[in-house]
Amino acid sequence: MNGNGFQSVIDTSDVFFSAIRDTLVMTLVSLVFAGVIGLALGLVLYATRPGNLLGNRAVYTVVNVLVNIVRPIPFVIFLAAIAPLSRVAVQTTIGVPAVTFAISLAASFAVSRIVEQNLLAVDPGVVEAARASGAHPVSILLTVLIPEGVGPLILGYTFIFVGIVDMTAQGALIGGGGLGEYAIVYGSQRYDWWIVYVSVAAIVVIVQLGQFIGNRLARATLRR
Repeated sequence: MNGNGFQSVIDTSDVFFSAIRDTLVMTLVSLVFAGVIGLALGLVLYATRPGNLLGNRAVYTVVNVLVNIVRPIPFVIFLAAIAPLSRVAVQTTIGVPAVTFAISLAASFAVSRIVEQNLLAVDPGVVEAARASGAHPVSILLTVLIPEGVGPLILGYTFIFVGIVDMTAQGALIGGGGLGEYAIVYGSQRYDWWIVYVSVAAIVVIVQLGQFIGNRLARATLRR
């Protein structure tokens, strides 16, 4: 272990806190964009499933295949694969903007499947009652299904939050900043394991806080 011990962490404290900020920015911005895009895709998957509110086999098949293709791609490879798209969208293929864009896109497909699965778990009787009352399919999606499934959806989004934090660390491979880059550049590349361990501890704290908040929100929603 590096002879400087914890002093090395103190000496790079400015970089450390900047890394925490970058990790939080990438995580929260990506979660918002992935949450919105993934929710829309999930609603399409649910609604267009044959026999559902807006059953359309062609649309469902296209979206379903797209989600199945993108979801299994390792994020490191995904970063490289969408570099041309990142250049168009955020005018760069490196740094926080590029990583945030890539995470937002990758996480959207994971969110879409979580949304679809949670909506499918909603009591079909609730949907049938809404259809029998003459409610429009879009209205049923927005005012019946989402409110009914909001508790499990919050838990699903919490799960995605944890995955996004993991992806921010992998973004260090393209100079994405954050705790991943701090751990690699100032830690492992210099054989300074104190910095690596402090980075890991910071990530664990962020994940635990996110998990705690998500669980509390879901519990409060489910009790209503």
